[in-house]
Amino acid sequence: MAVNDTFADIAALLNPMPARTDDNDDEWNDMAGSVWEAREADAEQLRLGWEHQDEDPLLSTLDGLRARRLRLEADMQLLIAYGRRFVYPRPYKLIDLAGAAGMSISGVRTAYDTDEIDQAAGILGRSPAPPAETAAEPGAGNGQPAPAT
Repeated sequence: MAVNDTFADIAALLNPMPARTDDNDDEWNDMAGSVWEAREADAEQLRLGWEHQDEDPLLSTLDGLRARRLRLEADMQLLIAYGRRFVYPRPYKLIDLAGAAGMSISGVRTAYDTDEIDQAAGILGRSPAPPAETAAEPGAGNGQPAPAT
């Protein structure tokens, strides 16, 4: 009966072995070796966290992945703000950003606010372009200008 090694199991789940195909047969050994090295390094980090900081390997891994996801979401919001407010004279279209980000057009429209605009301005050292006019973009509605309010 095999003994479960939670550290190795988590490392294996996060570093799956590549499938061997006719297209990668020549490189497969190198790819597999890289995966084994990553697995060993990850398992060792989890063991050290358990031994020295009493960190649960699964819970600490999930917490770390959540932090990475939040960082990626923040990066996407910043890049969407850049595409809409810092690329001019014509900002990226909502439909194009939505497709690239895997979001809806309305999700892209609300994905950023003044915080991301200010952050981008600070990083780039320049002011954003004025907001786009109220005319609808292709793919963002019926193609007619929005009514005046």
